[in-house]
Amino acid sequence: MTQRFLDKTVLITGGGSGIGRETAIQFASEGAYVIIFDMDTQGAEEVVGTIIDKGGKADFLKVDVSNSSIVNDYVSELSKKFEIDILVNNAGIAHIGTIEQTTEQDLDRIYNVNVKGCYNLMHAVIPQMKQRKQGVILNIASIASSVGIKDRFAYSMSKGAVLTMTYSVAKDYISDGIRCNCIAPARVHTPFVDNFFRENLSR
Repeated sequence: MTQRFLDKTVLITGGGSGIGRETAIQFASEGAYVIIFDMDTQGAEEVVGTIIDKGGKADFLKVDVSNSSIVNDYVSELSKKFEIDILVNNAGIAHIGTIEQTTEQDLDRIYNVNVKGCYNLMHAVIPQMKQRKQGVILNIASIASSVGIKDRFAYSMSKGAVLTMTYSVAKDYISDGIRCNCIAPARVHTPFVDNFFRENLSR
């Protein structure tokens, strides 16, 4: 295994399970110090334990990514100790339903985590990356961001926003040495996905 991320600090949201979990473990295996923001204390602590047991470095903070003041406070404190070299915006939630089946509360819940959460982290991290003239942002969207998915109105909307935010940030900050890219996977059978479909499609 290479050590291409040796001495790099990687901040990963939603790193306690699924894609975020594997991303955190992979970065750590290649030398990165991984910091996980997640509301899933048990999952995140398990990931941190796995990384440390393998000789890696990782920490976990319980952070609600939809709360801008909390995100800003935590990022500000971290920035006093570490330079955040890479941000992975992975935290996200899902919803099944057409626009008629999506309440305003449903829409707000999806927007606050999937869209505002992504915004909050980029807004907090970009100034320090800009000052150093380097940094990488990786946003996790979905195939739904470009094609839409039947009965996933709110989720598709949110991932479309993640994709277009990525385009905008990439163009706005490339001259500052910041690279912003997006991964848009199709369905990945993580525990989150499987449990979500089990709970919702069995009703």
